[in-house]
Amino acid sequence: MTWRDVPVLPTIVVLAAVATMIALGVWQLGRADEKNALVARYEAAIADTELVTFPVASQSAAESVLYRQSRIDCAFSSQPRSVAGRSESGRSGYVHIFLCGINNGPPSADRTAYVQIGWSESPNAPAWQGGEVRGRIAPNREGFAKLVADPPLAGLEPSAQPDPNDIPNNHLAYAGQWFLFALTALLIYGFALRSKLRAKRKGAGGQE
Repeated sequence: MTWRDVPVLPTIVVLAAVATMIALGVWQLGRADEKNALVARYEAAIADTELVTFPVASQSAAESVLYRQSRIDCAFSSQPRSVAGRSESGRSGYVHIFLCGINNGPPSADRTAYVQIGWSESPNAPAWQGGEVRGRIAPNREGFAKLVADPPLAGLEPSAQPDPNDIPNNHLAYAGQWFLFALTALLIYGFALRSKLRAKRKGAGGQE
């Protein structure tokens, strides 16, 4: 087989696809490094015992203080939301989350914060009218963040404290998949090209 036997357009298409797959794999490796750096920053935040103001202004403000300790004064609370969660000891059950009205200083005095007050085996949340809450700032699906109470309130047991190592980090696996796809594409194209050229030569009466 010589270079003249290689079809130009199909080869260009395959090589472009392989290059794209490799680039995606390299990008995923970069994302893995970024995620590892983020987890390291959050682990450092857990070790910091200084209280910070609970973030209510923006998502970026919340991300800058995730996993730090904070306190709020809950002036009033909404109806609770009970969701599946684990206790500090790892038992399955329910964590109970309230939306609190808080005075978190200027520019607006009336703001809200989600507070996870504790854990129980029952999905029925206890009565809780608010008050001082201390705990750790954690990511939340609603709002910018939530405060996981420590100690727990309203007679509940401690819920599992937020752990940055729970953040999914599948980027290394994704990178490996892209590199494997690239290698597979090259092998398949190589075998297909070899078979095609072999058949072409046989049809022309030549010998390999």
